[in-house]
Amino acid sequence: MPRYRALFRTPEFTPLFLTGSAHNAAQTIAGLGLATLVFRATGSPLLSALALFGPSLAQLIGATTLLSAADRLPPRAAIAGLALFFALGTAVLAIPALPTWAVFVVLLAEGLAASLGGGVRYGLLNEILPRGEYLLGRSVTNMAVGVCQIGGFAAGGVLIALLSPHGTVLVGAGLYLAAALLARLGLGKRPPRAGGRASVAETWRTNRRLWSSPARRRCYLALWVPNGLIVGCESLFVPYAPERAGLLFACAALGMLAGDVAVGRFLPARLRGRLRFPLQALLAAPFPVFALDPAPPLALLAVTVSAVGYGASLLHQERLMELVPAELSGHALGLHTSGMLALQGVSAALAGTLAQYTSPRTGMVLLALASLTVTLALARADRKADEPPRPTEAPSSGTRPSPRTARRRTA
Repeated sequence: MPRYRALFRTPEFTPLFLTGSAHNAAQTIAGLGLATLVFRATGSPLLSALALFGPSLAQLIGATTLLSAADRLPPRAAIAGLALFFALGTAVLAIPALPTWAVFVVLLAEGLAASLGGGVRYGLLNEILPRGEYLLGRSVTNMAVGVCQIGGFAAGGVLIALLSPHGTVLVGAGLYLAAALLARLGLGKRPPRAGGRASVAETWRTNRRLWSSPARRRCYLALWVPNGLIVGCESLFVPYAPERAGLLFACAALGMLAGDVAVGRFLPARLRGRLRFPLQALLAAPFPVFALDPAPPLALLAVTVSAVGYGASLLHQERLMELVPAELSGHALGLHTSGMLALQGVSAALAGTLAQYTSPRTGMVLLALASLTVTLALARADRKADEPPRPTEAPSSGTRPSPRTARRRTA
């Protein structure tokens, strides 16, 4: 069984890990500060949810236009340059009295850049690690996301109280700058993974190639839709309980961390295929309790248990990497990341709309039921695809097939 210590002895893994951690911490802290700013300025659950998760919507545009560059750019320069772009954009978001429309213009630009960043970063991870260690490496990076979100949401709540939402967003900008420096100084110079010129046409061509396989389609849908709908539930934490939103987000990050540790380190290989969908169903199962307007301890427990189900994403990613040629790994993982985040943005918009016309808890319950329905449908389709074809029925007693029929059956 591969161990964490061996990962960190792998050249370039540690600086890539630290770069991603700084990026995620920046995103968490700045996102919470910005969502609070927008909610205070507008009082709108929809706009608050979009401020936190809305940039993901722009990734859908990036996935159809920019993604071919993920394997055609030098990884170090691309990761450092994108982090610097995020630092500048987030600093602009901290400008006092910035109009709400301008906030969302900046978020749109950041979302487009993020669609490329995921493919570059995770493609480099797949290049650094041997294929057999990718699941553990991805588990460690997901664990870092969980830790950064736990610390980031807790720190964000403290910073909002001590500084202001504007100051909290500026702290996020500083962390993005740190990520840019870590990438520039820590990563080695590597050539692009693929040759040729990046273009919109090449992006579409590779997307069609990846989407052409039914098995890959099921992987992508499993990575995008059920998780995205649950993120829509989480996008309503601020309007559901403004004073406890940071704690709810931290509990979700803690559950995600536990799921990633369990799957990446302890789940035997023989069980991974069988547990992909049952574990993913856990994402939605606890959320219907919000229909009862639970007491805070029960709400925190439900969110924590739900987030353990995010560990199923590691299993779906491992399956996807088995189905994708090595030279397309960056594009394939970028498509996964962009589609996932785009669905998160769509779900946040849907959740905000439902909350606007009903209530935040009603929106959470409805999206959780939709997530569970999609998970069960994909599990059934995957099970059918794995079933062996039914044998041809034997002829009835006393009859023999004609030679022509027999040849047709064995052709």
